[in-house]
Amino acid sequence: MTRMMLLRRMVRVVMVVALALVGAVQGSATVRAEEGRPSSDRQLLFYNHAYGVLDRETADAIEHSAYLRDFANFQVRTTTGSDGQTWTGRYLMGRETYLELFGIGDVSGPDGTLGSAGMGVSTERAGDMATVLKRLRDLGVEKPVEFRQTRDFGDGVPVPWFDAVFTSDQYDAFGAWGMEYRPEYFADPRSNTEPANYPGDVGRERYLSDAYRDHLMRDVTSVRLGITPRDLGNTVPLLRAGGFDVKATPDDGVVARGGGTTIRLDPVPRDRAGLRQVTMSLNHPVKRHVEQIGSSTLTVGPGARAVWTFDTPK
Repeated sequence: MTRMMLLRRMVRVVMVVALALVGAVQGSATVRAEEGRPSSDRQLLFYNHAYGVLDRETADAIEHSAYLRDFANFQVRTTTGSDGQTWTGRYLMGRETYLELFGIGDVSGPDGTLGSAGMGVSTERAGDMATVLKRLRDLGVEKPVEFRQTRDFGDGVPVPWFDAVFTSDQYDAFGAWGMEYRPEYFADPRSNTEPANYPGDVGRERYLSDAYRDHLMRDVTSVRLGITPRDLGNTVPLLRAGGFDVKATPDDGVVARGGGTTIRLDPVPRDRAGLRQVTMSLNHPVKRHVEQIGSSTLTVGPGARAVWTFDTPK
């Protein structure tokens, strides 16, 4: 699966300190101004996946963990996207949702630095992205950044993968994007996707395989990330346009709920940004087990739940 870091690179973002400071003030103002404002009626976007850049020791421990290969449909995969850009991630794949993890330097430039992170939220029905774009403009996002990602399966013939949208081409270390899988991707036998369950099905369950059934992990049920105020301000309109129920927290962050997943975003300085915690549902209840993986701690059970906690960058 592609990542926001590639899309951001495609829009030729130039980051400067002065712009970051201005954006931080604007971001906090955006969240406060939208508190109490209802999200759009029908939910159109659903949590698809999140990624985080971790310290090298933890990333390597994840890559070589025997426990994770039993716990989840676990993959280490190199993907080729638009313009031949490649990335290698560590993936825990569920029924509808997944998690993507990187180490420092796995991606070139600022997107490969400690604490960088991102999140994709996707449609379930073909055509819903057009409604998301309209809702974004109604929420004051005058020029959403649209992008089409492709995938090369190794033969040099890219296939359209998904259409994506950002609320802005300016960011500090985190970005969320809306996405809609392309029918060409599902039609390509190399994608190994499932048949449609209904007309216009471009959903997450169709995209992911059923291999999760052979493991404990079923789905991601919550994610918590520390992000800068500017990045938070950019994210809130997308969540609202997607139909998430977005509420402010006492520390000027937000909690967004919808579609079985809770997303918590905490405002922090850039040097404290990063993936903090992921909660997952399990296919069946288990006794408690604690697995230390680098500087992260995965607590599985008791019951049908697991919590993976990541050290905050220092």
